[in-house]
Amino acid sequence: MHPKKWLMILINVVGGAAVLGSYAYGLLTHPGAGEVLWGGVPNSIRPFYTAGMVLATIGYFAFTEFILLRLDARDTRVGHRFGFGAFSGLYAAILFPSALWMPLTLLATAQPSTVLLWAVRVVLAVVGLASLALLLALLTTEPRQPLWAYWVAVVGCVGFCIQTVMLDAIIWVAWFRL
Repeated sequence: MHPKKWLMILINVVGGAAVLGSYAYGLLTHPGAGEVLWGGVPNSIRPFYTAGMVLATIGYFAFTEFILLRLDARDTRVGHRFGFGAFSGLYAAILFPSALWMPLTLLATAQPSTVLLWAVRVVLAVVGLASLALLLALLTTEPRQPLWAYWVAVVGCVGFCIQTVMLDAIIWVAWFRL
């Protein structure tokens, strides 16, 4: 396997463990954190988050499968300027800030401050922008074979962006109050 693919696998394993670990730690050490983390998001729109998380998870696996298993790291071009390594940077920009969201949000609710609130907002903005950049990278990736897997990856990435951009970085931020 190409070294750039190994790097991407490493980023996914370490970053994914960091995200899941931060969630597990936050929920286990902060009883009732589930409600606190909503921070003012109305009950009427919370079901969209459940659906969004499911779609984002399925989407993540779809585009990751395409990138890791369908693209040849030696031949892949992103936007006619970058190679396969661009994906590793984008995954890192999504996963590592994502691991900060729950700890920062719980800290901000325990010790309310404008600085912590903005730190949470910046984390969500970085993840949202990196998700959009990943979508753009997919849309400009060559080659795109097999074509059906490519389009499944693109649709999956759109679902992921709906969660990270619309639901998290825009709607959640607009409603979240300390």
